[in-house]
Amino acid sequence: MNKQILGIDWGTSNRRAYLIDQHGACLAEHEDGQGMLAVGGRDKFGPSLAGVLAAMQLPDDVPVLMSGMVGSASGWQEVAYLDASVPLEELPRHLAAVTDPAWAGRAHIVPGYVYRNGPSADVMRGEETQLLGAVLQGHRDGWLVLPGTHSKWVLLRDGVIQSFATYMTGELFAMLSKGGTLSVMMDGDTSNAEGFAAGLNQAAKHEPLSNSLFRVRAGVVSRSAPAEQAAATVSGLLIGAEFAAAARAAEGQGIAVIGSPALAARYAVAAKHFGLNCTVLDPHQVYCTAVSQFLKA
Repeated sequence: MNKQILGIDWGTSNRRAYLIDQHGACLAEHEDGQGMLAVGGRDKFGPSLAGVLAAMQLPDDVPVLMSGMVGSASGWQEVAYLDASVPLEELPRHLAAVTDPAWAGRAHIVPGYVYRNGPSADVMRGEETQLLGAVLQGHRDGWLVLPGTHSKWVLLRDGVIQSFATYMTGELFAMLSKGGTLSVMMDGDTSNAEGFAAGLNQAAKHEPLSNSLFRVRAGVVSRSAPAEQAAATVSGLLIGAEFAAAARAAEGQGIAVIGSPALAARYAVAAKHFGLNCTVLDPHQVYCTAVSQFLKA
């Protein structure tokens, strides 16, 4: 019999659902804006999930696997982080059953990971599922980069997380675009190659980010730089700051980027600028590969 499972990447702002078979093939998908913040309270997650099944015309008894912010303290139910020493391939053994009586026995949540380095710590929720998919596809060693609102740089050794670091790249870009002195000049094309390269060049100098960001504004108001390049320059500065911090550790190994085509292409340009080889992995494929593994467990 063909087994199927509904995998849901339930983030802060958005939600993506995939009906997946045991071979990792996506049979149907659904995307909406019902992320954690839009659901409107812990008691609303069950009805919201039922809405996904209805929209995809799925039977009520289909097993559901959820990852991301649905398992956070502000989500449906809080699921404790796993220590980074737990191999990614052991994730299926650590699922948390949803305690809501209406979904008991058929809905589970994937835990995130915590990495501790002395007194400091870093955390992830949702990215661990894509990392598992990458490991199952043969990317067991080296640096994996997951760009986005909170970009992750993860070092793997034989399918085990050795370390990871989070950069608030996407969130900072959104904040700078919506308010403050830079926002009035942030409506240009972020893919502008010349502006993006200017930002990367500035980031490579390892100068204070806040000063570099202000100089984007100064360049425009002094007519030393074109306003239409400002957004791309800011993007280059923020992404470049990641590479300036992490590229030395990845030197000689290269990176694999798990991200949307547009964003992954931008990271590939940045990788070349910082002298790193870059492989791009499809985020949907790695996610579906991972979820099919939970179905087999």
